[in-house]
Amino acid sequence: MLRKRGLQVAGLICAGTILLTGTGCGASTEPTWKSFDGAANVKSFPVPKEANKTEQTTGNSELDYVRYALPGLKEGDSIPEAYLEEIESWGWEQKETDEDSSSLVFEKGKSIVHLTVHDDFLIITVPSQLRKQVIQGLESNKTNK
Repeated sequence: MLRKRGLQVAGLICAGTILLTGTGCGASTEPTWKSFDGAANVKSFPVPKEANKTEQTTGNSELDYVRYALPGLKEGDSIPEAYLEEIESWGWEQKETDEDSSSLVFEKGKSIVHLTVHDDFLIITVPSQLRKQVIQGLESNKTNK
């Protein structure tokens, strides 16, 4: 009787494992574009929550960027309308760029962000020249006061 009960429990465990494994394998690799967090280098710029930060510059680098893995993203495709709408709803305005470019430029006040799309990842870059100008402007304001 105890042995029969043990076989039933083992069978349930195996069935549950198969069910969970099958469910995970069938999950979509396409981003949903439904929920967003602020980028690691520009908190006011949205990045899909599904994106995983894989690389970021640190310290006083000449290049301020964060790379996010986002499986299902394709360089040749246009950025989904839902993402562009979210970026605009956060107060960013898209600037004109070359149509063939996989990089988009957005502006919000004096801040500029480059969004570059590649296969399965995106990069958020803040131009270092602009950062220096803003910092120098802030420092000159301090000395003038």
